[in-house]
Amino acid sequence: MTARLGLGILSAAVSSACMAGTAAPQALLERYKCVACHRDRESRTGPAYADIAARYAGDPKAPARLAAAIRSGEHGRGPWPMPPHPEVSAADAKAMVRYILSMPN
Repeated sequence: MTARLGLGILSAAVSSACMAGTAAPQALLERYKCVACHRDRESRTGPAYADIAARYAGDPKAPARLAAAIRSGEHGRGPWPMPPHPEVSAADAKAMVRYILSMPN
């Protein structure tokens, strides 16, 4: 009984955190369909997250620039532009960028 109660409390806490906008970055990348064009280490229509992290390593302006690019879109180095995603909150964009920039090279 105690284990079930503990799991129920943990499940409720995780659900509350996700609804409060503090979902895990990987869940946000799934929710906003970023994975349709990007993967951790695989280039698809867009660059791999690890390649983005390598490109912006050591750039103190990168977090703000990339978060803005997620929300407003941009045409990077490839043939296809990244469309704007205004439905992504500023907080969610920052969380996703922190994850992307933390990828080891």
